[in-house]
Formats: sequence, C-alpha cells, structure tokens
Amino acid sequence: MCILIIEDEMKIASYLVKGLNESGYDAECVHLGLEGLEKLKMNQYSLLILDVMLPDIDGWSILKILRQFSKIPVIFLTAKDQILDRVKGLELGADDYLAKPFSYVELLARIKSLLRRQQYFQENELFIGNLKMDLTQHKVWRNNLLIELSKKEFSLLRFMLLHQNEIITRRQIGSEVWNINFDTDTNFIDVAVRRLRSKIDEGHDLKLIHTVRGLGYKIMVNL
Repeated sequence: MCILIIEDEMKIASYLVKGLNESGYDAECVHLGLEGLEKLKMNQYSLLILDVMLPDIDGWSILKILRQFSKIPVIFLTAKDQILDRVKGLELGADDYLAKPFSYVELLARIKSLLRRQQYFQENELFIGNLKMDLTQHKVWRNNLLIELSKKEFSLLRFMLLHQNEIITRRQIGSEVWNINFDTDTNFIDVAVRRLRSKIDEGHDLKLIHTVRGLGYKIMVNL
C-alpha cells in the first residue's frame, strides 16, 4: 500500500518515510502542497498524511480540493492542536487528526485502522470524483443522483474505474468487456464509450471520461 506524506519539516518527513517503509508500506513525501495535489491526481494512493502549515498552500485548502475528486483516507498530522482545529479538519473531510508531537506507534495504529476500514468499503464500491459505483447493487450515482446504465455500460464503467488515470485501448475494452480478443474494424466500442460519456459527464463541468487521440480512453479527474 502506498502512502503519500505532505510535510515540509524535513526531519519529520524523513522519520515518517523511514518508519512507514520499515513497517511494510511504500511511503513517499513531498514538501509542497501543490506538488502533493498533482501527485494525488496522477497516482493511486491508499492514504494521505497531511500537515496544515505548508509553505505554499495550507492543508485545509488541500483537503477542500482533494475532496472534489478523491475519497482517499486523510490523517492530519500537525502542530495545530486546538479543539477548533481538530473540529475544522474533521468537518472538512479528514478521517483522523493527530497533533504533534506524536507517537509513531499511535500513528501506525491509526493508519492500520483506516486502511482496514477503507479496504472493507473498496471491496464493494468504486469512486472517482463525485461519482460512486456500488458493485453489489449494480448502481451508479453522480452528485448523489442515480444514473441508469445498461449491463454493458456498467461493465465498461467498472473496467475504466479499475484502471483510473491509465490509457485504456480499444482492444483492451473489447477483450475485457465484450470478450473479443482481436482487433475489429467496427466502431461499436467508440459508440459505447460515447453513450456512456453522455450519461456520466453530460451536465457536469468536471468531465471524467477523456479521449486520448490515437490511443484510446482515460477516466480521470482533470481539474
């Protein structure tokens, strides 16, 4: 599991990366908030450890932007330890809040708890931005509004969500969704993607399904 840390204090950042790597996680750290947001948009992380006071943009603002396109678990790790700070962080969408100075053992326990909880939800649900797919009920919502999809459209969207931020070729779609293991001259895949896109993206400023010219498609949040 990959954990991203956004922390500008070099000593703490190095301590966290070393400790988490030794605990079996793949941890990486950036020291600027905007750089962290770019990484969160382009890569899949299991959890974010976030400081509030950063050189370029504060942690509150990072979380507000993040919650527009991701439900990744977030732990605030910060010197801002007042009750109002904790309440603000949780109300903005953080999953946990730990004040500095902190115990690494306690932080590790909180990380494990959040990841167990996240794994339970991920077994049955997929998310991107404000779109949610329930795999057990075979239902999809965007902005909490139910979207009616056919069985093939549901399968196509599920395949794309399982490969978020990746370029998906038409041949991959044909193989995984239609069990066609050869190139086809017909454009039925393009038609199917256009139909799905009209249901998913129409009426929303934030588009999720993108065409990658000459290569295929990609589902991603492009802020």
